[in-house]
Amino acid sequence: MSLSTEIATVAPQPSTGVDVAGRSPGQLAWVRLRRDRVAMVSGGALVLFLLIAILAPLIEMAYGVGPYEQFQDRLNRYGMPLGYAGGISGDHWFGLEPGTGRDIFIRLVYGIRTSLFIAITAAVLTSVIGITLGILAGYLGGWVDSVIGWITDFALALPFLIFALAVMPTFELRFYGPRDEVPTWFRVVVLIAIFAAFGWTGMTRLVRGQVISLREREFVEAARASGAGLGHMLFRELLPNLWAPILVSFSLAVPAYVTGEAALSFLNIGIRDPTPDFGVMIFRSIDYLQGDPAYVFFPGITIFILVLAFNLFGDALRDALDPKSSR
Repeated sequence: MSLSTEIATVAPQPSTGVDVAGRSPGQLAWVRLRRDRVAMVSGGALVLFLLIAILAPLIEMAYGVGPYEQFQDRLNRYGMPLGYAGGISGDHWFGLEPGTGRDIFIRLVYGIRTSLFIAITAAVLTSVIGITLGILAGYLGGWVDSVIGWITDFALALPFLIFALAVMPTFELRFYGPRDEVPTWFRVVVLIAIFAAFGWTGMTRLVRGQVISLREREFVEAARASGAGLGHMLFRELLPNLWAPILVSFSLAVPAYVTGEAALSFLNIGIRDPTPDFGVMIFRSIDYLQGDPAYVFFPGITIFILVLAFNLFGDALRDALDPKSSR
C-alpha cells in the first residue's frame, strides 16, 4: 500500500454538519431536573418560600399589618375572633389569633423566615463540620479515622431530645437571671448549636465512605505523585468529586431542622411567644381546636407544604445527580 493510500485512509472524514457538544455532570443533572415535573413544582415552591422569608419586611409594608399588632376590638368577650372562620376578611387573610388578636398571615410570613434561617444556618454549619471531619477520616485513615469514628459514635449515642431539654435552660441560667427576659437571638444561637452538635454525624459518615472509595483512584495517585499538599488533596482533588451526595444530604437536612425547630418550640424549649414561629403558633392553637380550627390549620398546612417541598426536591435532586438513573 502506497503512502498516498495510507494518508487517504487515515485522513479525517468530512464533517456532517452536526456538532456533538459534551455536557458536564452538572448540565446533565439540570436537564434531568427540568424534565421532572415534581422537581420543578417543588423547586418553585421552595423559591417562593425563600422569597417570602427574604422579603418579609416588604410584605409587611404592602400588607399594612405587623406581626405584633393586636386587634382586640375584633375579638368577642371570650377572646375569639369575630366573623367567619377565625376572622378571615379582606384585612386579615388568614384571620386573627384567639386571645391576642394578632394577624395570622403576617405571623406566618415571619414564621417562615425564622424557621428557614435556623434550618439553613444549622444545615450549613453541620455540613461544614461533617465534610471536614469526613474527608479527613476517609483520606488519612489510621488513628485519625479511629478518633473521629469514636467521636461520631459518642454523638450518635446521645439522646437528642433529653440533651436539648437540659441544654436550653442551663444556658439561659448561665447567661441570664431567672427573672431576666431571654432575647430571641440567644435562643436562635442555642438552637443552631444544638442542631450542630448532633447533625454533623450523618454527613461525616457519608463523606468518609465516599472518600475511601476515591482515595485510591488514578487522579488522586497522580496528584500525590506530583507533590500536592494535604490541603490541595482534600479540597481541590477530593471535594469537587463529592458535591453530588453533599447537595442531596443538605437538601434533606433542611426540612429535618425545620420540623426539629418547630418541635422544640412546641415543647417550649425553643423560640417563644411573641416571636413568630410555627411551633409557637401550633402550641397556642391547642386550646382553640374546637372553637377556632383555622388557627391550627394555617401554620400546620404551611409547615407541611414547606417540608414536603424540600423532601420532594431532595428526592428529585438525588435522582438527577445519579448517573445510573433512568429518569
